[in-house]
Amino acid sequence: MTEVARRVEALLFLSPDPLPVEVLCELVDADGEATAAALEELTARHDERSGLEVAEVAGGYALRTRADLDDVCDRLRRRPPEDRLSPAALETLAVVAYLEPVTRPDIGRLRGVAVDSTVANLVERGLLEEAGRAASTGAMRYRTTRTFQERFGLRDAGDLPPMERFELTGPQAEELRRRLVESGHLPSGPTHVVAGPGEAHEGDPEAAAAVASRDDVAPDEDDEGE
Repeated sequence: MTEVARRVEALLFLSPDPLPVEVLCELVDADGEATAAALEELTARHDERSGLEVAEVAGGYALRTRADLDDVCDRLRRRPPEDRLSPAALETLAVVAYLEPVTRPDIGRLRGVAVDSTVANLVERGLLEEAGRAASTGAMRYRTTRTFQERFGLRDAGDLPPMERFELTGPQAEELRRRLVESGHLPSGPTHVVAGPGEAHEGDPEAAAAVASRDDVAPDEDDEGE
């Protein structure tokens, strides 16, 4: 495949709308003749044996699925949207994962916001479960579930990224550090920064834990709608 064809294919795959030839020429930095040749090359490459086709649509070109595969594609379209987790939910999960079993008041104190709705939502999703009441306060404790382990690719509840590189700062830092040391997730020495606020995302419990360890979450970040 020529370099121009590779570039055109990438653009057609990425664009949600058909791309006119003149736009393709500009984007791939090629003249009309080279771009037309690239489109012909891609059309031949994506023939009837392929699941995709290069189609001329509304004055432009698009890389789309073939019409005879609509029944298969419809099965994917009918699937419910991915159940993504919000940053607040990820931070709550990180706190529970490293300190479990932990009570809801402790989670809220460490995060600096109310977590009642977030915890309830995570329980409903099957990512957290009740783990008995704390002897000292009678508050319900929570722990992560097997579903949580499957979702984040963990072998078991103890298979978490090490916390040695996380720097903990702020008024809640010493308490959180003490509990992490006691739970075996953090040595007694100083730690180092690896992530900042907003960098946690689903599938990366290490980054989520870094954000959960910070105390600079906006005070008005509530749980509603998590």
